[in-house]
Amino acid sequence: MKHILATMPRLAFWFDRLSRSAFAFPLAMVAALGLLVISELSFRHAVQDIERLRVQNVARVATHQLLLAVVDAESGQRGYLLTGRAEYLQPYQKAVQEIREATVALQQRYGANDPQRPQLDRLLQLVADKLSELETTLQLRTQGREEAWRALVGSGIGREAMQAMRLAADQLIASETRAISEQGDGIKETLQVNRIGVGTVTAIGLLAFFMYLRQSVALDLERQSRQHSLQEERDRLEAQVRQRTADLTHLAQHLQSAREDEKSRLARELHDELGALLTAAKLDLARIRSRLVQMGSAAPELFTRIEHLTSTLNSGIALKRRIIEDLRPSALSNLGLVAALEILTREFEQRSGLKVACSLQDVKLTPACELTVYRLVQEGLTNVAKYAQAREVHITLREEGAWALASVQDDGQGFDTRVQKPSAHGLLGMRYRVEAEGGRLLLQSTPGAGTRIEAVLPLRTEETQAAALAGPAA
Repeated sequence: MKHILATMPRLAFWFDRLSRSAFAFPLAMVAALGLLVISELSFRHAVQDIERLRVQNVARVATHQLLLAVVDAESGQRGYLLTGRAEYLQPYQKAVQEIREATVALQQRYGANDPQRPQLDRLLQLVADKLSELETTLQLRTQGREEAWRALVGSGIGREAMQAMRLAADQLIASETRAISEQGDGIKETLQVNRIGVGTVTAIGLLAFFMYLRQSVALDLERQSRQHSLQEERDRLEAQVRQRTADLTHLAQHLQSAREDEKSRLARELHDELGALLTAAKLDLARIRSRLVQMGSAAPELFTRIEHLTSTLNSGIALKRRIIEDLRPSALSNLGLVAALEILTREFEQRSGLKVACSLQDVKLTPACELTVYRLVQEGLTNVAKYAQAREVHITLREEGAWALASVQDDGQGFDTRVQKPSAHGLLGMRYRVEAEGGRLLLQSTPGAGTRIEAVLPLRTEETQAAALAGPAA
C-alpha cells in the first residue's frame, strides 16, 4: 500500500506531461484507427460465421425436408395401393421431386472432403432404397399382382428402412446442430473480442480526447493571455497615439495662432509704418509738384517724372493694402464672414476670369472658426486657379443642425485622392486647421469630374459667445 501511494505522484507527473504533450492528438487518431480495424475484422469474422450458420441451417432444413418428402411419398404410395385411384400418385410424384431437390442441396452442402459426407451418403443410399421399394410396390400394384405387393408391404422392409433412414438423418442433424453450436460459440467469442477491443480502444480514445481537450484548454489560456497582453500593448499604444495626436493638434493650433498673430502684427506694422511712409512721400511729392507749378520754371520732363512717381506711390499703396488684406482681412473683422467672402470671391473672379457662384448664409461661428472658413475658401480658390483648369466655382456656407458647412467645388480636371502629391501641403494645413477647431475636412475628387473641399465646423454656442464677450481670463 505504501509503495502504491509512493508511486502515485510519479504517475500523476507523467500523466500531466503526457496530457500536455503534442502526441495527444496523434494518439487519438491511432486509437480511432485501431477501433476501425478491430470493428472491420470483427465484422468480417462475424459475417463468415453467420454465413456458415446459414449454410448449416440450410443443410439441416434440407435433411428435414428430405425425411418429410420420403414420408409424403410413402403416404401417397399407400393411398394408391389401398384405393387404386391415380390421383394419389400426384402427391407421390411431387414428394419424389422434392426428394431429388433436397438430395441435390445436401450434396452441394457436403463436399467430397467433408467429414460428414459418409453420413450423407449412407442417408441418401437409404432414401434411394426406400424409393426403390416404393417404386417396386407401385409396379406390382399396377400389374395387378395383389399377393406380391401385399406380401412386400407386410414384410416390414419399409418400416425397417424408415427407421434406419430416420436414425441416419438424426445423426446428420445432430452433427449439424453441434456445428451450429460451435459456430455460435465462435460468434460469441468474436463479439466478446470485439467488445473488449472496442472498450479498450474507446478508453484510449477518451484518454486521448481528454488530453487533447486539456492541451486545447492550455493553448486557449495561453492564447487569451497573449491576446490580453497584446490588447494592453495596443491600448497603451493607442493612448500614446491619442496623446501624441492631441499634442500635435495643440501644437498645430498654437502654430496657427502664432502665424495669424504674426500676420496681424505684420499687417499693423505695414499699415502704421509703411503706410505712413508712403502717404508722407505722396504728400511731399504733391507739395513739390505744387511749388514747381507756382514757380513755373520746371521742365516738362520733370512733371512727367513727378506723375510717374505719383503713379508708382499709388501702386505701392495699393500693393500695401492688398498685402495687408491677405495677411489679415479687415473686412472679416469689420463687416463679418459673409461680406468678407463676397469681397474675396469678387476679387478672385476679377483676377482669374472664372465664374464664381456663391450661396452664403449668415452662421454663428467663433472668430477662430470664421478665420478658418475664410482661409479655407481662400486656399481653395488658390488651388482652383493653380491646378483645376475649371470654368466655374461654387462657394457654399450654410447651417446643418449644430454644425456649419463650408465648401468649395469646381468643375475642373480633378485628381486621384489616393495618390499623395508633393504639393498637397495646403490641403494638409487646411485639414489640421479645421480639426484644431473641432471640425472635420472632407475631400472628394475624381479625375475629370472636379473637386469638392468641404469643412464641417461647430456653431458658436451660448457658452462660447459668453466667453468671447468676457474676454481673456486674468
